[in-house]
Amino acid sequence: MRSLFLKIFLSFWVAQALFLVLAVLVTLAIRQQAESAWDAEQAQVLNQAVQAYESGGQAALASYLDQVRQSQHVRAYLLNENDQELSGRRLPEWAKEGGRWRPHPPPGDFLGWMMPTRPQRQSITSASGHRYTLVVLPPPHGPFGDPGIHGLGIFIAIVSSGLVCYLLARYLTSPVVRLRAATQKLAAGDLTARAGVPRPGRHDELAELVRDFDTMADRLEKSVKAQARLLNDISHELRSPLARLNVALGLSRQRSGPEAQSSLERIELEADRLNELIGRLLTIARLESGDQAMQKVPIRLQELIREIAQDAEFEAQSRKCHVDVTKVDDCMVMGDPALLRSAIENVVRNAIHYTREGTDVQIRLECRQGTTGTEAVLKISDSGPGVPDEALDKLFQPFYRIDDARGRQTGGVGLGLAITERAVRLHGGTIQASNRNEGGLMIEIRLPALTAKTEIG
Repeated sequence: MRSLFLKIFLSFWVAQALFLVLAVLVTLAIRQQAESAWDAEQAQVLNQAVQAYESGGQAALASYLDQVRQSQHVRAYLLNENDQELSGRRLPEWAKEGGRWRPHPPPGDFLGWMMPTRPQRQSITSASGHRYTLVVLPPPHGPFGDPGIHGLGIFIAIVSSGLVCYLLARYLTSPVVRLRAATQKLAAGDLTARAGVPRPGRHDELAELVRDFDTMADRLEKSVKAQARLLNDISHELRSPLARLNVALGLSRQRSGPEAQSSLERIELEADRLNELIGRLLTIARLESGDQAMQKVPIRLQELIREIAQDAEFEAQSRKCHVDVTKVDDCMVMGDPALLRSAIENVVRNAIHYTREGTDVQIRLECRQGTTGTEAVLKISDSGPGVPDEALDKLFQPFYRIDDARGRQTGGVGLGLAITERAVRLHGGTIQASNRNEGGLMIEIRLPALTAKTEIG
């Protein structure tokens, strides 16, 4: 079946049909077993009823039949040769020859109405020569009472429908669970994540959705890898003419006079910027493709933060700013020291560029217990103008700049935060940007931290 709607519809239909069939079969089996068990006791009840009548008359018989009804839940009547009831009670229609008991069914007890109980008759001739007939209605031997059919039907309905619905739910949700897991991996940056091939012969909507997702993920992986490969190739190709440009620049300095020095210095500045840009592009390409060789070792993060802050303080003096480390907890993380230093330094330098003159860039490192374990939470805040809320998620995209004029003024090309985001992700962490209420931007980096037990081990 290719239609998911048809599968759901037929499954519930089969569940209801299965409930009806099982209820009828089980009820018939229980009733037959109960009636067979009663046959063994019926002869004893008949003999004792005859003895009670012949020894004590009508009152003794009525008292005995009442005891039988209370103890064994049996409606019994003793008849003589002329089919007259001997206990003094009125004989109901179902107790007469050929009668059938049809109770007024309670709500939902349709099985009891469809399968009415036939009364049982047994005769005996006493020592006195009189013939007696005992007419009884078999006792209700069901697990839920009168006569066990109503409660039994509910029980069978719950079991059968629950079984069918459980199998249906497993059948429908198994591809959804795989699809959700693959989506989470893909969102976390694992471009190799796939939902898996559905079972052979399954061609419903969910199976087609899984196939479409895998096709989309495959094309996305190829596109991203092709983009990273192109970026890497272009960067490498630019290195050769840039090297020749530096050689030509050196020769020009030797052969030119003082009047050309300002132009040559400008050329050298732009060549240095181009060289830095190419280096960052290569870093982005390696991080995207996963070719970055990471030698992870335990890093005492607070020491790394203090070193970065000390270096950044020297750069901040040109803007009359300061780098203030407000709090530093003792945190150990596993990572590549050079890559992690570059990632954090990019954020700090970015904050120095955009904070207002005379203000401080604040760095705060805390070790917290997160949902997945101990985390090192690093917050870097500036007092700049902040960014529009709709641009917060785009700050970590390569070459993204809110204001091109401001980018040219500070010399940035929009790669620093992109490198930081990819480096943090390779370390199993997350990065997030938010505007501060008092003004400025705050970058929060979360990295998995080592516990004391892990450090000892």
